[in-house]
Amino acid sequence: MTLIKSISGIRGTIGGRPGEGLSPLDVVKYTAAYSEWVKMQHPNKAITIVVGRDARISGPMVQSLVVATLCGMGCRVVDLGMATTPTTEIAVTGEKAQGGIILTASHNPKQWNALKLLNDQGEFLNAAEGAIVLDIAEHESYLFAEVDDLGTVLTKDYLNIHIQQVLALKLVDVEAIRKANFKVAIDAVNSVGGIVIPALLKALGVNDIVEINCEATGHFAHTPEPIPENLVETAAIIRQGAVDVGFVVDPDVDRLAIISEDGSMFNEEYSLVSIADYVLSQTPGNTVSNLSSSRALRDITERNGGTYCASAVGEVNVVSKMKETNAVIGGEGNGGIIYPASHYGRDSLVGIALFLSLLAKSGLKCSELRRTYPDYFISKNKIALTSDIDVDDILDRMKLKYEREQVTDIDGVKIDFADRWAHLRKSNTEAIIRIYAEAPSMTEADELAQNIIQDIRLLIS
Repeated sequence: MTLIKSISGIRGTIGGRPGEGLSPLDVVKYTAAYSEWVKMQHPNKAITIVVGRDARISGPMVQSLVVATLCGMGCRVVDLGMATTPTTEIAVTGEKAQGGIILTASHNPKQWNALKLLNDQGEFLNAAEGAIVLDIAEHESYLFAEVDDLGTVLTKDYLNIHIQQVLALKLVDVEAIRKANFKVAIDAVNSVGGIVIPALLKALGVNDIVEINCEATGHFAHTPEPIPENLVETAAIIRQGAVDVGFVVDPDVDRLAIISEDGSMFNEEYSLVSIADYVLSQTPGNTVSNLSSSRALRDITERNGGTYCASAVGEVNVVSKMKETNAVIGGEGNGGIIYPASHYGRDSLVGIALFLSLLAKSGLKCSELRRTYPDYFISKNKIALTSDIDVDDILDRMKLKYEREQVTDIDGVKIDFADRWAHLRKSNTEAIIRIYAEAPSMTEADELAQNIIQDIRLLIS
């Protein structure tokens, strides 16, 4: 059993002893701590908190515990039932709520679930805020309401509201999509995307939809992370079915992968790259992604006359840098699209609508569109260390070794070379260093990663 307590929320496997897995007692404890934190931010004010969940098997149980606990803390609850992460985020501001909880373990397997915590802007808590919640939970510094002050529950469906907000975006060209007469496939990995994405496609004027794993049962048909090795069967269906484009989302619908008409992977890094290129062509400006995301975003940003900036890894860090630089679009290379004209959260509904607008206006096949962008390949590796090794010292020495290159140390150590880069990050839970390397070919990316690993081995030998 595993329970991971972090600033971004509480994640764990269902079952086990309290404190070892995500047990009912842990759900209550951290929900109470979060609602106490919300009350601290809004003293002497009635508190409303939005709750949404993905289709995980444990979802109804966890949702019941969370809603009841919030009522026990005296909060008004807006219960969305099954809802995507971005849907829950927009509902926080739509309901003028003081916070929100998303019940999802994102791309983790079905035995996992999590409480992801939002502020009153529908955005994830930052490090300082998350640390306070954990401290409140640790010391059980929360106070339940007396009987006359118990909270209430309002059930509300926000999926159609979300779809209508996407349709209203200026750069979403419904008429162009309708005229293109696309045949579109969607793999929703048996979660809430299977409800909302087909509805979105129909609203966009797509009449020919191939639904793959769209029954929201929570029994994931394949490993739910939308990466190539998990999508072999999906790609085959798209290739054999004369489909113009295929979309794959994770269980909470905040990551978007694209598959071309020939069954080739568009590459999850290029979901953001292509959509950003479309946005920048219509509304020039700046972009942001995290340090481990592809250099291709920088290339197309500069090609469109904008400035690219990198943030530390983590959605909250990307959003902070986007606000700081007034970016018109940003996100993460794992297929997370953040479009401020909609809201500051990764949103696959927005990504699909913008990508279909781009594809319709381009007049190109999906695979042809992919070839218009610069090619980069990322190699993902890690090196295991013994617990007695000072990882921070290793990173400092690597920074010194490559001081003649462009080095960034806001999140581990990133070394930028002329046409490639390597990013070294220590794990917060294991004695390992994760090493990401990007280059113009996979062979070169693998070679760069192995060179970095060899450097580390020499330092610890």
